[in-house]
Amino acid sequence: MKQYGNSDSSAWALFLFYLDVLHDCFQWYCFGNIVGYGVEFNASTAAGRFLTAGLYILSLILVASYTANLASDLTIAKSQFIISGIDDIKNGKVPIHRIGIRNGTASEDYFRAEIYGGNEHFYPIAPEQNLYESVLAGIIDVGLSDTGVAEYAINNIYCNLTLVGNDFDRSAFSIVIPKNWVYAQDLDVGILLLKESGKIDNLRQKWFQSEFCSDSTTTVTATAMEIKAISGLFVTFAITTFISLLLFLWPKRYNIKNYLSQFISKKESSTTPEYIERNSNQNFERT
Repeated sequence: MKQYGNSDSSAWALFLFYLDVLHDCFQWYCFGNIVGYGVEFNASTAAGRFLTAGLYILSLILVASYTANLASDLTIAKSQFIISGIDDIKNGKVPIHRIGIRNGTASEDYFRAEIYGGNEHFYPIAPEQNLYESVLAGIIDVGLSDTGVAEYAINNIYCNLTLVGNDFDRSAFSIVIPKNWVYAQDLDVGILLLKESGKIDNLRQKWFQSEFCSDSTTTVTATAMEIKAISGLFVTFAITTFISLLLFLWPKRYNIKNYLSQFISKKESSTTPEYIERNSNQNFERT
């Protein structure tokens, strides 16, 4: 076993001490500062303070990013529609007392006949009440209305509401005219010409399918935090850690240099006598 002198022992002990300090720094100290718990000792050197500043910035950005991402996910989850169409209402996904229907309308007749079989426990909307205002106020969760009226109201007035599902219970509109009216045939021909020329579809698109609220509404999508998105942050922290390590080792560069030179010289001196002894033995055998 190779023996070291006092100078070698002190240098080796100093080297082990530095390794122990670095071990505490990169493990417990970094973890404590990132999670905000802190550690039992404070940084007093330039390297330690520089590393602490980098850890604080890393922790601040990580917490802010996670909080923003979590808030976005919760907002989107809360804004998801509770139903996707009339079938969900039939399956009972919405309590019947949370469904609003205006009294005396075709929607009420359809609801009684096709959905709940004459059940009258839905929320009735009186003529003086507003169906859309009731949804916004949280009085009801779902409202049934005619497609044309609902499209115009939601696309132009109530921008915070939306239509879900497809049309159901399609029916025709009628125009009331006097019996045996002399212009009845002319009216039929005029309506047919408007339909064939596409003017009725243009009027429908202009008044019922126009989207005045489209410019003021935005679609929010959830984006998960990925390593690739925050990789630059960790690269910056790695550079900060490397600079802190240089600041830590720079004042002790002479001690490290002396230790390395002594270690190399000791290693060379330990191999030289062995080489001389081998040569002397070979010369002795030759003689």
